[in-house]
Amino acid sequence: MMSTTKGLEGVIATESSISSIVDDQLTYVGYRIDDLAENSSFEEVVFLLLNKRLPKQDELKQFENELTSNMEIPDALIEHFKSYDLSSVHPMAALRTAVSLLGLYDSEADVMEPNANFQKAIRLQAKISTIVTAFARIRDGKDPVSPKKDLSYAANFLYMLNGEEPKDLEVEAINKALILHADHELNASTFTARVCVATLSDVYSGITAAIGALKGPLHGGANERVMKMLTEIDEVDNAIPYIKEKMANKEKIMGMGHRVYRTGDPRAKHLKKMSKELTELTGQAKWYEMSVKIEEYIKEEKGLPANVDFYSASVYHSLGIKHDLFTPIFAISRFSGWLAHILEQYDNNRLIRPRAEYVGPKIQSYTPIEKR
Repeated sequence: MMSTTKGLEGVIATESSISSIVDDQLTYVGYRIDDLAENSSFEEVVFLLLNKRLPKQDELKQFENELTSNMEIPDALIEHFKSYDLSSVHPMAALRTAVSLLGLYDSEADVMEPNANFQKAIRLQAKISTIVTAFARIRDGKDPVSPKKDLSYAANFLYMLNGEEPKDLEVEAINKALILHADHELNASTFTARVCVATLSDVYSGITAAIGALKGPLHGGANERVMKMLTEIDEVDNAIPYIKEKMANKEKIMGMGHRVYRTGDPRAKHLKKMSKELTELTGQAKWYEMSVKIEEYIKEEKGLPANVDFYSASVYHSLGIKHDLFTPIFAISRFSGWLAHILEQYDNNRLIRPRAEYVGPKIQSYTPIEKR
């Protein structure tokens, strides 16, 4: 009899040198998330994940230029977005389809040599930000905005989304959020990507599969649901009565606790700080204040601290970003981790094929249809 573990919890499925979670400390290639969040740029983190080392100054500059020069997307994607019923299409569904479609415009999509796959990784990381912002603007009846070569990745995202250059604090917030969400060991979407490409399917298929997994509310959609909760609460004095009622009804409070952390998500404090600064800057301090009240109450009552999704909700909201774009922003960041894991899977591949414990009926005799 095979032993089973629901949700594969605690099962070691592969070896990886990309990121680790040990004693509630998250590292990328051995670098602590705290150091990277406070000192690094997202471009540097993408380089780190793809190359398994930090870049030298000239290498980083070249890498930044490569990303910027590959940000433009085919006109066909723009026209494709315009053909949607934009009143009902969720941005994650649009993103999933767009990435799959993008593969049709890449002449190297099915070329499996290591260098070709690496170059596809750079192109995909560059274009994801443009895809998300183009869809968002087309949905709002606006024309897409082309990236600027002199802006950072984080600044270009906000520029392409809003059509104006962002403030320094806004860029800092997005840069931090992108770094903090870049990779997280063998999470559901990353595992999905690795399972897909372990069949030797192409990079575009692996990323499309990962987007499908991230789309689920138990994975990437948590911060969108956190903001929905905060919006329903609306005022700081309503926070605790609202949470008490939810707990009495045994409803899940999104953004609290995490399966792999016991003492707390090390990423949360960075976005908590950004939430405080941004909500004060924009005159929306109530979102931060009610978040703090909820976090303290849940921690005292249930022993569950906030995770990274909890404060990212008020960060994005205070930047004026629509709530259904929260998960696509997560995807922009997590592309870096997915792509690193896909390349690592290709480098030392074995088809991922677990077993299932059968719990259905035992051997049965077939009865002809006329006798049933």
